[in-house]
Amino acid sequence: MGKLILVPTPIGNLGDITIRAIDILKNADAILAEDTRKTGILLKHHNINNSLLPYHQYNEHKIADALAARILRGENLALVTDAGTPGISDPGFLLVRTCIRNQIEIECLPGASAFIPALVNSGLPSDRFCFEGFLPHKKGRKKRLDGLKHETRTMIFYESPFRLAKLLEELKELMGPERQASVSRELTKIYEETKRGSLQDLISHFQERTIKGEIVVVLSGKEN
Repeated sequence: MGKLILVPTPIGNLGDITIRAIDILKNADAILAEDTRKTGILLKHHNINNSLLPYHQYNEHKIADALAARILRGENLALVTDAGTPGISDPGFLLVRTCIRNQIEIECLPGASAFIPALVNSGLPSDRFCFEGFLPHKKGRKKRLDGLKHETRTMIFYESPFRLAKLLEELKELMGPERQASVSRELTKIYEETKRGSLQDLISHFQERTIKGEIVVVLSGKEN
């Protein structure tokens, strides 16, 4: 029997990958990639020549069992996403669960994830926090936000640049304009930026700018 190996990939800077991850990507029987074009750029940068198979949110339900069968026949399959650790707001959970159901060994390498540098860099308490990832765009969004109104731990959200303004306004309405937060974007890249301050400060800062890059919002918890 082979195994499934979850391999974190850089969130921006292509140098942010471990020696062990490179070795596994070179020697796996195949690499499962969220976007084979993006993963191809990473592989080329590190001189890795291996076969790529698409594995993403649109096909994962259809092929999870077939992939598990390949592992049961002895193949070692490496799973990567476009950036960061598979399964963290990215495809991966379904295949892991399928492998567990089939008693397949799973190995997860430590590595990049955008919320850790954003949290540490925010200056907000990091001893206790909750990761909310991407909020629903429509259905269930208000309920999720309302459930966080009295949260005392630091909260972490992923957001697209196109919806950042909406999220900050929603948080201000729910938590108050003086609640402290930070917004990190383009982490590990040339134009990396972290802006800290009250929700009102952040709204004023970003409403006058064209926002690019993936966003991590870190929000302080409610004071007891």
